[in-house]
Parts: sequence; C-alpha cells; structure tokens
Amino acid sequence: MQQASALRAFRRPRLWLSLWAAMIGAVIVLSLMPKPPIPPTLMIGKLDHLVAYAALAAMAVQLYASRRAQSRAALAMIALGIALELAQGFLTDYRDMSAYDAMIDTLGVALGFATAWTPLATILESIDARLSR
Repeated sequence: MQQASALRAFRRPRLWLSLWAAMIGAVIVLSLMPKPPIPPTLMIGKLDHLVAYAALAAMAVQLYASRRAQSRAALAMIALGIALELAQGFLTDYRDMSAYDAMIDTLGVALGFATAWTPLATILESIDARLSR
C-alpha cells in the first residue's frame, strides 16, 4: 500500500484520510449544486474558493510526509478545481465555467501548500498523538 507509506506516522490514518475525502466531497457537491439564492451584496466574492482549496491543500500537507506526495496532492487539487469549472460549464445549465475561479482555486492550493514550511505542517500529528493518550 504505497499511499499509506507516504503518510505521516498517524495512529488513525483512516480517520484523517476520511476527513480529507469528506472535505473533497463537500467541495465537489458545493461546486456542482445550484447556487443558493443569496443577494449579491451578501456574497463574499471568491473568498470561498480561496479558503476551500487552501484547506484542501493544507490538509494534504498534514497528511503526507514527503514533499513529493504533498506536491502530487497539490497538483491533484489544482486539477480538481479545473475539472469542476469545466463540469460547471458543460454539465450544468445553472452554473458558469470561470477561468478566474480556477485561478483563485490554484492560488488557494498554493497558500495551503505553503503551510508545509511553517509550524502548522505537523498540527494534525500532534492532535492524533493527543487522541491516543
């Protein structure tokens, strides 16, 4: 199981991988469902894209020990953002495809990936260790 060997030393790897998968699933569902009827003045703009993809990439940094595995996950998150924009344009009649959104998604991935060089990179390991006590 090559994926497991790329993971950090967790006592509960399935829990953390499941959480990340749920986050990815939520992004997919929210990206493809009809937009809620929110007045334009209350919309946050593109901050939701930035935060969602930053969280996905930061979680990948938390999960994977090597830069190579983290980089692959980051590229997969960028591909996900592009694929969802294409799906919005071609598979729905209620969402629009936007290159700008894909660029914001990519910026979010870069921000999340940058946590690899901060003390935030190992927070999930600390949480996992505390849960094991």
